[in-house]
This record gives sequence, structure tokens and C-alpha cells, in this order.
Amino acid sequence: MSPNAVMIFAAGLGKRMGALTAQRPKPLVEVAGKPLIDHALELTEPLMPLTRVVNLHHRGEMLRDHLAGRDVVLSDETDHLLETGGGLRKARPLLGPGPVFTLNSDAIWSGPNPLSTLKRAWDPSRMEALLLLLHREDALAHNGQGDFLLDAEGRLSRGPGYVYSGAQIVVPDGLDAIPEQAFSLNLLWNDIAARGRLYGVVHDGRWCDVGRPDCIPLAETMLRDDHVL
Repeated sequence: MSPNAVMIFAAGLGKRMGALTAQRPKPLVEVAGKPLIDHALELTEPLMPLTRVVNLHHRGEMLRDHLAGRDVVLSDETDHLLETGGGLRKARPLLGPGPVFTLNSDAIWSGPNPLSTLKRAWDPSRMEALLLLLHREDALAHNGQGDFLLDAEGRLSRGPGYVYSGAQIVVPDGLDAIPEQAFSLNLLWNDIAARGRLYGVVHDGRWCDVGRPDCIPLAETMLRDDHVL
């Protein structure tokens, strides 16, 4: 079964953005004259129809106003920030059954559409999660040593190597067994990996983590050089 819904994470506080997020949510920070949330929503358009869910927290009323009148469903986390795992679990009634795409709203892409890449590689007979990865040299503004190792069959294990991009397909059923209210999706991935059903696919393009103000010009330069196909 292919996903027919996407969760776009947009509830973070954006503290690393400093003054840029003092009076607005991070998804409304602009890159190349367009808010980050609009860049993310554009990635979903070639796969429509999809149920598109966006979660809200910091300055959520501004994001709600910005998305008014669009084909987007909102998951309100105004009272309590739930992180990625808790946020996805809360949104499940809005997303419907089966696997879902998830996508961080604070990144800019070049090359093939990341969601289309995931959809082509998704094999539910083997996978409960398929993470989109990057070579470290293609992950702009990312300073770590990588998140995952990829074996010859595409299975993932933890270790320095490929960078996780913030885009995936995941079966969210295992979220119900996690007792914490607010938690990272890493807890779900650990369970899936223990069953040998955590996989990855490498993005054939570049990606920029727009986490700090100095990342914005990096992303804009990348977009001038290339764009999502």
C-alpha cells in the first residue's frame, strides 16, 4: 500500500533562528522570497491527491492564517509541543490508516522530488519505514558525521555515514505502544530496526537544513544552481 497522506512537521520553536522567529513561526521564514512551509507544500503537489496535515505550536495562529483556504488539515499542538513522534501520533486520526509520508518543513531541496523518490522505492512487504538519506557532502549546513549506515540490501543501522533528510515513509502503528507523550520518532525507528524493517534510500540531489539565519543564503544559492525536478 502506497501512502495517501503526508505529515509536515511545522510546530518547532525555531530557537536557532534567533530574531527571525521572535514574532513568527519558523515555517514562515522566507527562502528565495517564499515561506519554508510553501516550499514544503510544493513538494507534495506532484503526488496529489494527498491528505496533507501540518502541525502547529509556536505562533500557530499566524501559520493557521497563512494556510487558510488551502487543501491542508491542521493538527493543533498549541497547548503542548509533542516532538515528531508525539506529533505524528496525535495527527493519526487526521491522516487515516496505512503508511504516511512525513516531511520536515525547515529544509530546501534540489534534484528529484524527494517524495517521489520515496514512493518509487517503497516496498511494504519488506519495510515499515523508508528514510530518505543524503551523502554528507550533499547535506548543506549539516555539521554532523551522519546518522545511519546502509547495508547492501538497503537496511539501516545507526552510525556515522548518511545524513537523514527529514523525509520518510513510515507505518505509524507502533506509536501507540510508546508511553511518553512527547517523544522523537527515533523511538519508533528503534523498534522497526529491531525487526529488520528499517530501510533507506539515497537522494540524488542536494538538501539544505535551514536551521539558522546563515543557512538561508546557502539554500538560496543552491536553488539558483538547481531546483527540484
